[in-house]
Amino acid sequence: MKNLPPFLALLLALVFTQLGAQPALPGSAPRPIPALMYGSAWYPEQWPEAEWEADLTRMQAAGLNMVRIGEFAWSSLEPAKGRYELDWMERAIAAAARHGMVTIIGTPTDTPPAWMTTKYPEILRVAEDGAQLQHGSRRHFSIGSEKYRELCREVVGQLAVRFGHNPNVVAWQIGNEFTEDSFDPESRARFHRWLEAKYGSLDALNTNWGTAYWSQTYTDWSQIPMTTGRANPGLLLEYKRFVTDTWRDFQRNQIEVLRRHVDPRQLTTTNLGGLGWATRFNRQLIASDLDIISWDEYLGSGWFDKTKNGTGHLDPLRSGASHDLVRGWKQKNFWVLEMPPGFVDWGSVSNSLDRGETRAMAWHAVGHGADGIGFWQWRSALNGQEQYHGSLVGPDGEPVPVYAEAAQTGVDFAKAGPVLAGTQPVSEVALIHDYDSRWAIEFNPFSNRYDQMQILIDYYRALREPTQAVDIVTPAMDLSRYKLVVAPSLNVVSPELAARLGDYVRAGGHLVLGPRTGMKNDANALNRERQPGPLAPVIGGRVEQFYALLEDVPVAGSWGSGKATIWAEFFNRLAPDTEVVLRYGAGNDWLSGKPAAIRRTVGKGTLTYLGAVLDGALMTHVTETWLKEAGVASSVISAPTGVKISRRVGAGREVFVITNFSKGPQEIALPGAMTDVLEGGEVRSVKLPRYGVAVLSRPLAR
Repeated sequence: MKNLPPFLALLLALVFTQLGAQPALPGSAPRPIPALMYGSAWYPEQWPEAEWEADLTRMQAAGLNMVRIGEFAWSSLEPAKGRYELDWMERAIAAAARHGMVTIIGTPTDTPPAWMTTKYPEILRVAEDGAQLQHGSRRHFSIGSEKYRELCREVVGQLAVRFGHNPNVVAWQIGNEFTEDSFDPESRARFHRWLEAKYGSLDALNTNWGTAYWSQTYTDWSQIPMTTGRANPGLLLEYKRFVTDTWRDFQRNQIEVLRRHVDPRQLTTTNLGGLGWATRFNRQLIASDLDIISWDEYLGSGWFDKTKNGTGHLDPLRSGASHDLVRGWKQKNFWVLEMPPGFVDWGSVSNSLDRGETRAMAWHAVGHGADGIGFWQWRSALNGQEQYHGSLVGPDGEPVPVYAEAAQTGVDFAKAGPVLAGTQPVSEVALIHDYDSRWAIEFNPFSNRYDQMQILIDYYRALREPTQAVDIVTPAMDLSRYKLVVAPSLNVVSPELAARLGDYVRAGGHLVLGPRTGMKNDANALNRERQPGPLAPVIGGRVEQFYALLEDVPVAGSWGSGKATIWAEFFNRLAPDTEVVLRYGAGNDWLSGKPAAIRRTVGKGTLTYLGAVLDGALMTHVTETWLKEAGVASSVISAPTGVKISRRVGAGREVFVITNFSKGPQEIALPGAMTDVLEGGEVRSVKLPRYGVAVLSRPLAR
């Protein structure tokens, strides 16, 4: 350490003091995954090997205990067909281990090399307009190509045999940020075979899709189009399911090879991008085949307007909802394998995060269940499409300003890792996110004001502020653990789903349905019974009509008073024991005096249907009513405005992660004495500057 600046040498000493870790030596026992994994994407193939040592020394000084390598390195791993050069990766893994770091290997299947796309041009992806992609980008392959899958198996097999028992390799990342599908002839044929396998006959498909409409009836499987434009709703929904299954098969193609050759302790994962909420495919099903799920958190003020992504500052509410969504895919803790160290280079304005915001962003993720944080990337690339992207060191290998903040986070993680080990967020409240319903509404939103993600976030805000813990799950999951389940836009409801939800309520659960519930069946056709479709007999009423609103409409009742905005439905044919809890006031002749929300006791529980999008104040008040009725516990620590608190539970303790996203300093009073994990000692209150972080622990009350 004699050649390091003094502050780096001090940080390195502190990290090793806290970690008590030594690098694994050749032939030593496998190294465990750190309780709080902390690292960065590193591309040793892009730099002279003589510079690796300096890079790794600085990583170690910053408290990094993980490197992720290989995901874009196919041309370096297999420079020609069948000629593998893996020694450099072996040396890189060993070098990282000497500096106390474990390795995640990314399979390089996101970037097929030029010799491959030249030799096998049929593997290139075809856009929906028919244009075939050229070499030089990434994801320029077709996920439906059998030849490409064969080539993927070969390179992954070579890597698995070589590194599947390496004591310093802890996980395998499958590809990188699954995204685009392909419209090449092979993929089209695959789609037609998929439909035939599902429906068995064209008669069954035509019946389910209602193809008598506009003479869409098909007499041969090859006639069925493959499109994402405005088309038959049944076709569009099945295409999304097909894309999901195709990506899942693409992923399984590599998982099967890995599990044949690698130690079970080496986990499989993939890093899903797109701000978590992207809907090209069902991400929960992708996650179900993996040992642990990961995602890449980048800034974005909107999920649909890509021009805003990468610009601005962290919105802790939307960020928290994204983490909770990802955690819900497997109902387990997760990793964030990419987080920007300061800024990106593809935003409309690629501004830098404020001083302290990167550290707060990392800790915010941990509070919501992240057990690993990785930056993208370690060192600025000299060339390529993301030259300006944020990094921890510059192209000269010297630290950039955000490096010191990352190093402080490394010290934090070393202290907190043992305390957070074995803990996870626990909630009594679940928010339903359903891909079929998302897709069904996206295909025909009926109103461009009905931003279903904003509506979901409005529900999330109202539920999380008083509880500080919300799970986001699919309706197919076990809901019995939750006292309150809220489904904001459950558009697709099959008889089977209706039966499961009804059973949840009868057993004592409290279920709240939001607007547009039960319009569709699982073929994306309108349910013959009006909303909420097969749930209408359970709620004891039906939606007589729905309306997209241009102007707000007053609502009032036992839940309070306020306004319906964006969307409104009214109910009719109510059972004697179905209670009207909100009615519309004057202002819209179709709605005036009509029921806006109904509630019914069913078995040991309650079923509520809110048919309107409510203004923020009334939504907050209504949610408090739901929480109280369901007996959901209030938060342990009261949070001032702008302060976010998350609670993780396990191993006989509860751990609170507090981050201050307000504009100035805040003092947070505690309900009793707690251990300050980062600063040490016992405290009854904490004072935090802007972007300040506190981690508090106490034994779990028995």
